[in-house]
Amino acid sequence: MTDTRRTVVITGASSGFGAAAVRAFADRGDRVWGTMRDAEGRNAARKAELEAYSPRIAIAEMDVTSDASVADGFARILAEGSVDILINNAGIMYIGMTEAYSVAQAAEQMDTNYFGAIRAMQAVLPSMRAAGSGLIVNTSSIAGRVSVPFFGTYCATKHALEAYSQSLRYEVSPFGVDVALVEPGPFPSNLLAAGKPPAHDHVLETYGDLKYVPTAMVSGFADMLASDQAPDPQLVIDTYLALADAEPGKRPTRTVVGITWGVDEVNAFTQPRQDALLKEMQLDTVLGGADA
Repeated sequence: MTDTRRTVVITGASSGFGAAAVRAFADRGDRVWGTMRDAEGRNAARKAELEAYSPRIAIAEMDVTSDASVADGFARILAEGSVDILINNAGIMYIGMTEAYSVAQAAEQMDTNYFGAIRAMQAVLPSMRAAGSGLIVNTSSIAGRVSVPFFGTYCATKHALEAYSQSLRYEVSPFGVDVALVEPGPFPSNLLAAGKPPAHDHVLETYGDLKYVPTAMVSGFADMLASDQAPDPQLVIDTYLALADAEPGKRPTRTVVGITWGVDEVNAFTQPRQDALLKEMQLDTVLGGADA
């Protein structure tokens, strides 16, 4: 077991990729902080289970949709020392007729998947830049690179996270800080079960039989993800670990994991064009972060 002695923070650690990543980094010798909501309430058992798994694991209460909660959580974490790696994993996903989701429901997803990630990044970036090193991994989705029917409000949050991460990567690269995106396809997780139906029933009724398609599609996804054909979630954890171990400054901007829906091809085509902007804007001498 490698004793790397890094400090890793992983948001959304109550289940899924987050809980598995907490264990995986602890197994490798890292000091790992997992964050979750209601750590002393409905998630108390999950907190206890993770902390019992390894003395290297600590769980911090954190609701990424709350400025105060994020500030308090990171105050506790940073009091112990600087953060070497932040993995923004917390997320929610609603699937249904896009028009029928209310603005409030769209905002709920944006607050967790986009603004929540920003809150966490802004909490660690000052110390990372001061230290001249650090890694931020933002868990996006293939739905952050292509737009999928019935995923409209969710896709919007991940497209926003992609754009923010790309710009930030360029800007913090001169300080020795890397920003990388992980883009999973469909994997077994609690995202489907935790989704909400559209709030605007009156809109759904105007779609006729088409309103039944999202439910049938989600059912099909659920069946596939419960079958032997489902991709192994460990692939995502292995990607986190590989990015953590990669040479600083050489980490790829985007890594697609699992079912790709052609996003690997999209990235291969667009990333060189994206990075060429640095030179065209005469910023290549002051900024970094272009893919090698």
